[in-house]
Amino acid sequence: MPDHLRWENKKITMSDRRTIVIAIDDSFHSEFAFDFYVNNVHKDGDRIVLVHVPEYSHILSTSSLLTDPTIVSDLLKDNEERIHELIEKYSVKMKDSHLSGHVKQQCGKPGEAIVETAKEEGAAMLILGTRGMGLIRRTLTGSVSDYCLHHADVPVLVCRHKPHIKHTSDHHS
Repeated sequence: MPDHLRWENKKITMSDRRTIVIAIDDSFHSEFAFDFYVNNVHKDGDRIVLVHVPEYSHILSTSSLLTDPTIVSDLLKDNEERIHELIEKYSVKMKDSHLSGHVKQQCGKPGEAIVETAKEEGAAMLILGTRGMGLIRRTLTGSVSDYCLHHADVPVLVCRHKPHIKHTSDHHS
């Protein structure tokens, strides 16, 4: 077989390396997207950038809590601990999957920060999960995946996990 057809004899060069940005949070959907990348998209030589954009809206949503600095401080501390645990969890998953790369924490609106990270890192692809919000909620609040699809300059893979549906009809017997 001619050498130009033998991929296994090639060494990976910097031009063969892809940077893949994967958005993560503490949801099942995010973990599904990461696992989908590992099992279906990964190529040797890929460099992974996991990007996390913490949302503090749940802390700020109850204005009565904001009057007590101790409560606010405790809520922020709890949130930082959850972020640390999330980053540790994905660092272990990357190591267990033999992936090279790093975790990057960004601030701001999630969609904008994820797209900006893809640009900064020179990503070849952006991967994220979706929570599958309904049309009304998505229209009112917007969705991170919709934002990324419309604003990213690279291909965007949105991984949607469909629950297993148990068929009960008799005609399949």
